Amino acid sequence: MTRNRSLEHYMKEHLSLYIFVGVIFVTGVVFGAVMVNALSLEQKQEITRYLSNFFSIVDQGMLVGEAPNSFRETLSLHMKWVLIIWLLGMSVIGLPLILILDFLKGVLIGFTVGYMVGTLSWHGLLFALVSVVPQNLIVIPVLIVCSVTAIAFSVRLVKNRFIQKKGALFEPLLRFTSVAAASGVLMVGVALFEAYLSPAMMQWVTPMLVTVGAG
Repeated sequence: MTRNRSLEHYMKEHLSLYIFVGVIFVTGVVFGAVMVNALSLEQKQEITRYLSNFFSIVDQGMLVGEAPNSFRETLSLHMKWVLIIWLLGMSVIGLPLILILDFLKGVLIGFTVGYMVGTLSWHGLLFALVSVVPQNLIVIPVLIVCSVTAIAFSVRLVKNRFIQKKGALFEPLLRFTSVAAASGVLMVGVALFEAYLSPAMMQWVTPMLVTVGAG
């Protein structure tokens, strides 16, 4: 009962932040998708050549043998996002930079999915569904929760230092750090999925994409 009340209080207190961060992220996704139309013909041809080579590598099963290296690289990338958000949340000037990170994450996803769908039609959509969507069903909520917690702590830090100048920061800091640590644990699971399961899922789809990319 107490936990439910705490969760209800937390959502009431942070709902506006979740909506705001969510809008920033979605705006980034839309912006990334629109960026696809701004590419020159040469840029599109270069990306298409890269994708064609990547599809061939996946189709030959070469990614499966690289799973340990892929796990380390993917985990390092995800951990850097969480660590940067945590560090920015600890600083007074971190709030706008956290929003910029969320926007950029949306741009990356929007551009990737938008390009594959725009270039390869439903084949690209199918590949996006197995290569981009699954892990981001975890990554995006984790980063949004981590960002909201960081922003809330940053705002509290500003108030404590420049406005009210009272109130203990230990409990909010502990909560913020716990959320960041939990986010890191979840990212380990995401990295394992991307390294060991995602290549097999992509390999199932790529035979048709190799033909499309060659054409």
